[in-house]
Formats: sequence, structure tokens, C-alpha cells
Amino acid sequence: MAKFEISPNFQISRRKFLTAASLGASGIMLSGCDAFDSQLSIGSGLRSFLENANGLTYRAQRLLAGRDALAPEFTEADIRQPQRPNGVTAPDDDTYKGLLANNFADWRLEVSGLVEKPLSLSREQLQNMPSRTQITRHDCVEGWSCIAKWTGTPLSQVLDQAVVKPQARYVMFHCLDTIDRSLSGDIKYYGTIDLIDARHPQTILAYGLNGKPLPVENGAPLRVRVERQLGYKMPKYLYKIELVDGFANVGGGRGGYWEDNGYDWYGGI
Repeated sequence: MAKFEISPNFQISRRKFLTAASLGASGIMLSGCDAFDSQLSIGSGLRSFLENANGLTYRAQRLLAGRDALAPEFTEADIRQPQRPNGVTAPDDDTYKGLLANNFADWRLEVSGLVEKPLSLSREQLQNMPSRTQITRHDCVEGWSCIAKWTGTPLSQVLDQAVVKPQARYVMFHCLDTIDRSLSGDIKYYGTIDLIDARHPQTILAYGLNGKPLPVENGAPLRVRVERQLGYKMPKYLYKIELVDGFANVGGGRGGYWEDNGYDWYGGI
């Protein structure tokens, strides 16, 4: 039987198609202003209405769920399959390939921006910090879910060590995987969460999966787990955390790669 490979560009186009389709078929449409704008050429008035509805959804979820509400956790008996990889599963990046060839011995997590004490942490240093293990369900915007056990350093531990400045409002994650290419250069994956979710006890910088080191296809050497949000809010191949007071001047100004392409910024579940 012939073997067919799906190119990264096809995967990206497929996700954009799924975005537009799901937005038109359900209440998620309130969060997909960019997808509607490009697909249906909506007017500025409707676009503004949809963006305001997105903000209302975010505030409603915060009110109903609370700042510290936990996502459901499961037992090892509930783990019935390996964690399904998604998106980029083998970064085509020379820097990443060099780090991988040396088993990430030279990799560092940089913590910068609005902090008093910028950090440069090795994987070993992160592993020597207090850790958290949780068995949770990964929910993908494409409609599938998977239960797995994640181990990592609570993000709050890193933020405390860096001493976040009072004006910081968001954590921005910078990654090594090329998610798109344009005439102006490669676009690396990035995303943001607010400090409420950043300091949530289940938000961890994961280096372990199902009792083993995090595999490349799932984001090695480090990925984010934000268990109250959809999968695209959990960046992989992490190399830098930046504390910022806003993100209007980054990318399309909506706080993340997929958000710039029509996805909801909050992505709560």
C-alpha cells in the first residue's frame, strides 16, 4: 500500500478550515472574528460585536469557574492510549536539531521581560525544583481528547523566582517550532495566558509524560500544560517565557499564532 505524507502546510490549512467550519456550526462562532472576516467578509460592526462577545465569554467563565477551580483529574486506569501528538511533531529548525542532537544539554529556558531577576534555566535545574504530577484530559479544538499523566515544574515557581513586576499582565511563550512560513521569514509558534492561569496550580512546565521523559512529538524538552484550556493554549518546544503588559504589537496582536488566525484567545473549557 502506498504511503502518503501530509505536509505541514496542509495541516495548517486544514486547521484553518476546521476553524471556520466549527465557528459557523456552533456557539464558538463568537470567538472567531478573523476567520469570519476572511471567509465571509463581515462588516466592522458585526466584527466588533463578536469580539465583545468573546470578552464576555471570558469574563463569564472566570465568574462561573473561579480563579482557583481545578480541571478534572483522573487515575492511571483511565490512561488507555499514548498521548496523541498534534501540530508540529518534529521541528524543522537548525537550532532545535542541534539541541536535540546533544539531548538538550545546551538548552535553556529564558525568563525575561517585566521581571526583577531574569533567568536562564537548564532542564536539570527545572527538574530539581518542586514538581507536580497530574493526570488530565487534553481537549483539542479539532474535536478529540486524550488522557495522560504529566510531570513538570509549576509555572508559579518560576515566576516567583524571577520576581514578576507589578505592571506585568500576561505570560508570553516563545517556541522553537516553525508553524508557518512567509516571504518575510519563518513564523515560530507563540502564545499567551494571563497571570491568573499562569499561577494556577495545574499550570506546569512539563518535562515528563506518562512516567517517561517528554518525547519530541509531544514537545520536548519542555511544553506548557494549562489544564483549563484547549490544546492550542499549551505551546510545545518552549525556549523562552516573557512577562509583558500587552501583546498588541506581537504578530497579529491577538495573543498567539492561532488566535491571529481566528481562534479564541482564552480557549477555556
